[in-house]
Amino acid sequence: MLYRENGQFKTSYRADQQIFPIAQDRIAIALLLAVAFVAVPMLASDYFFRAILIPFVIMSLAALGVNILVGYCGQISLGSGAFMAVGAYGAYNFFVRLPGLPLIPALILGGLCATFFGILFGLPSLRVKGLYLAVATLAAQFFSDWMFLRIRWFTLDTPSGSVSVSNLQVFGLPIESATSKYLFCLAILVVMALMAKNLVRGAIGREWMAIRDMDVAASVIGIRPMYAKLSAFAVSSFIIGVAGGLWAFVYLGAWEPGAFSVDMSFRLLFMVIIGGMGSIMGSFFGAAFIVVLPIALNQFLPLFLGLFGISISTAGVSHAELMIFGGLIVWFLIVEPHGLAKLWSMGKQKLRLWPFPH
Repeated sequence: MLYRENGQFKTSYRADQQIFPIAQDRIAIALLLAVAFVAVPMLASDYFFRAILIPFVIMSLAALGVNILVGYCGQISLGSGAFMAVGAYGAYNFFVRLPGLPLIPALILGGLCATFFGILFGLPSLRVKGLYLAVATLAAQFFSDWMFLRIRWFTLDTPSGSVSVSNLQVFGLPIESATSKYLFCLAILVVMALMAKNLVRGAIGREWMAIRDMDVAASVIGIRPMYAKLSAFAVSSFIIGVAGGLWAFVYLGAWEPGAFSVDMSFRLLFMVIIGGMGSIMGSFFGAAFIVVLPIALNQFLPLFLGLFGISISTAGVSHAELMIFGGLIVWFLIVEPHGLAKLWSMGKQKLRLWPFPH
């Protein structure tokens, strides 16, 4: 009864094209943002910020970028970790080599470095697709690992490739506490998500989805596959590169190339698959699943087994965590291949029609 659109008439094209056309959605989003920006900083503990909220926000941004490429344009990529690494090291070089450069321009420049890197490794998408494209993008991962380990210029002649940053400031305000880091990352996520939502709703987003559904038919009706695919790689790589800069600067503080290994690429791909491909909301669901589930299993699995008198070591917990995590991923792919976003949309549809059957 609360989620009805009866009486909500659209009297202009502007009202009809709103991102959230139903008033209840607009109210819910406003309340959610109020809770995220006001209530959470007042109530959450320092551990909750550092272990869950900051990784969740940054991973949501990275999953958003992957979803544009994989979910909306249909181009399989296994090089997301490499794009994050290029964004992180690019921002680091601009931040260190240009004294006085503010943090936000450094992150944007790092994202642009990732954009050029993504376009370079997106060129094979003009000729190959599917598994072959996945292998081609996987080459970006190995190339970035080699580049940041062997070419010392990128790391200011550090032998191990490890670098660090400190004394971060935005508009003269220090970004040192967990609360300030969370609010900074959350503000960037909100801006990027709004931009991505408008992109996928516009002409370029429709081109991406046409290429995803059938590229031959899309080219017949006048869509240029080269422009659509490379623009998807460019936008996706920029968002992932900014997320990589946030992951390195804000969350880690000190990092090495191993922080952006191929394991990171697979985690981001799992986020998109579990959350829902071709859905902005699915990026948040997938990130929440990947970030929160391992921590929850690590905390509650020993307590659950203790009820049956079974003790488990720390190593056993980590092994069981991987097995349960993998099993849940397979279960989701079988039960709901369209991801958690599909379940969310089905629930909203049922609420709009409740109590009438459909």
